Amino acid sequence: MDKDRASARLRVLLRHLGGRSAGAVIAHHTSGTVPPGSFHPQQFQYTRDNNVLSLEQRKFYEENGFLVIKNLVSDADIQYFRDEFERICRTKVKPLGLMVMRDVTIAKSEYVPNEKVITKVQDFQEDKELFRYCTLPEILKYVECFTGPNIMAMHTMLINKPPDSGKKTSRHPLHQDLHYFPFRPSNSIVCAWTAMEHIDRNNGCLVVLPGTHKGPLKTHDYPQWEGGVNIMFHGIQDYDKNNDRVHLLMEKGDTVFFHPLLIHGSGRNKSQGFRKAISCHFADANCHYIDVKGTSQENIGEEVLEIASKIHGVKDVSLKDVWRFRARVVKGERINL
Repeated sequence: MDKDRASARLRVLLRHLGGRSAGAVIAHHTSGTVPPGSFHPQQFQYTRDNNVLSLEQRKFYEENGFLVIKNLVSDADIQYFRDEFERICRTKVKPLGLMVMRDVTIAKSEYVPNEKVITKVQDFQEDKELFRYCTLPEILKYVECFTGPNIMAMHTMLINKPPDSGKKTSRHPLHQDLHYFPFRPSNSIVCAWTAMEHIDRNNGCLVVLPGTHKGPLKTHDYPQWEGGVNIMFHGIQDYDKNNDRVHLLMEKGDTVFFHPLLIHGSGRNKSQGFRKAISCHFADANCHYIDVKGTSQENIGEEVLEIASKIHGVKDVSLKDVWRFRARVVKGERINL
């Protein structure tokens, strides 16, 4: 019976994500899951009432914690973001507050500013060109389904996953994004993650554990990987290895929206090219900040403050101050955040 239920769940996932390609999902189901028929519409708690999502899409997100919208962002916009990223890599532009990251295997002596050594830029809220992603009407139309009409852009990233050096450092451990966020409630936060090119298991696609958004925030820390771990790549220390895993194969412009408690990660990039994606975490402006001291998030809170001090030279600031600096209203009005 458990196997039958898992197979039924997988068929629903394939129907939802198949879209452009019938092979758009590769899933390893290793345990029984709740059958799709168990869902009742009155149980909606992760999506808002509006006319954007179909009933099937709402039910899918409620049950699984993610939703893929095919071909949402245009090729022209994707190229626009690629061009700006290249300008940043070549230090043609230096946006205020931007954090530029490289893989742990790249020695400082090898560092020459170009696209082949920069693996991620984050906090691009002051870069007018990249931040336009966070204001695209086609993105915000769906974001509002999860946050409501007053929307804050809280955390921005453009990921340039490099070809793996052989030490497997291009992997991103399984994690929950809420670990990084000192604001709540979690059901009013959503990530929009857009593929900037074809993404599959060979170049390190996202892998998600459907339904894990219904569970609690788990303890995170750096994994003990022999080849090293990139800065701030915290991973879950204890999770059910019997959970279904679904690999999201995406085409350029496809966008996945997912809950901050959804367990997800990505494999190593086994290709010779760089795998690019752009993302933003959005939140309802009515969300509120929390004190992470004494919680499982205290470690990342301290690390964020340490990095802010080191990179930006700011001291005597709180974690709330750092996040208020990052946050930008993109629709409606700024309330708490």
